[in-house]
Amino acid sequence: MGEFEYRDNELYCEGRKVQDIASEVGTPFYLYSYQTLIKNYRDFDLAFSQVDHIVCYSYKANSNLAICKALANEGCGADVVSGGELFKALTVGVDPRRIVFTGVGKTPEEIEYALREDILMINVESTPELENINRVAGRLGKRAPIALRVNPDIDPKTHPYIATGLAESKFGIDVSKAIEGYKIAQSLPNLKILGVHKHIGSQITRVEPFAESLARIVDFVAQLANIGIELEYVDMGGGLGIAYGDEEAPSISDFARATMPSIKKLNHKMIFEPGRVIVGNSGILVSQVLYLKETKDKTFCIVDAAINDFIRPALYDAYHEIIPLNLSRIQDPGSRILIDIVGPICESGDFFARDRNIPALKVGDLLAILDVGAYGFSMSSNYNARPRVPEVMVKGDKYYITRRRESFEDLIMGEEIPEDLR
Repeated sequence: MGEFEYRDNELYCEGRKVQDIASEVGTPFYLYSYQTLIKNYRDFDLAFSQVDHIVCYSYKANSNLAICKALANEGCGADVVSGGELFKALTVGVDPRRIVFTGVGKTPEEIEYALREDILMINVESTPELENINRVAGRLGKRAPIALRVNPDIDPKTHPYIATGLAESKFGIDVSKAIEGYKIAQSLPNLKILGVHKHIGSQITRVEPFAESLARIVDFVAQLANIGIELEYVDMGGGLGIAYGDEEAPSISDFARATMPSIKKLNHKMIFEPGRVIVGNSGILVSQVLYLKETKDKTFCIVDAAINDFIRPALYDAYHEIIPLNLSRIQDPGSRILIDIVGPICESGDFFARDRNIPALKVGDLLAILDVGAYGFSMSSNYNARPRVPEVMVKGDKYYITRRRESFEDLIMGEEIPEDLR
């Protein structure tokens, strides 16, 4: 649980009792541990200290400015997939030379933005994108630094929605056609080939797919060298998973040991794009029990958080452990019930747990949904016209509201009723 632990039956985040923060901030809200975040980053950076490398945190996992600034202060770079994420990275002071831009659908405006800011590298996902970048760079009088994203056709053994390295994936260029892609890039006058990129998926809980895909990249880099294309960078992407509940996941050290033999063969500057493994276990979602409802077949615990706040259980059938903030409110810890923990939204998919065996709850109890630092708030929405919840960071014995709770007025910001309808 990182810096989240029980003391005298009360859940703490670092030096602050979570119940006290809930009383002041209200529920629901996201809560992040600064110490957990920084420890995860330092562990990852240290694991590869024997090779020349850049860690580029994947902003899609969680682009809260406080989180991104904390990592930028450590010297961490950024992996961005939109103009908005690039803007955030620059806003918190990330060195543009430590930013890589990935994604299958970059617009000409986003490409121009990246080139004007002189970022390190654009990871290119198709031949048409190569040609588009060449046109934009020519118009700006620049040579665009690029890497081609090579799809190694490796099964990462993860949820199909987040597997990106298979042959049928929309991502990257098939490894069998990638040599031709590099030849095209070499022929375009406004491109500068810097590296190769691969990313096979997310929440990968075995090291073998990483080792296998990197071994294929080693062979591919050698093929490029044979035709006179020398690279400076090899971007390994991200995807290392974390343990949700009782799930087993490799440690950062396991990941380093499995990939280091190939990395040493490459002798290139390495780029890593970790996201979930940096921020995943640094966050919880705190919610309050509103109602307990019994039907003929089910017992429901209805809480004030909902699918719009946290979609992973509904989208991926993801398991997240759910625990009470105050164990002393549990009258009989040995008494457990089978219950569905659900939200108030008008969707049957609005749930956080189904048939979960947990201690008997009472109305008013506060619950923490664990390991939500990655793909939590970043995937939230205003569905059912629900204001998005606040984000809070604890550092030592202090806490900071890093994003305020939205108001009803925020819900209609930017909307306008046409004059004809007034």
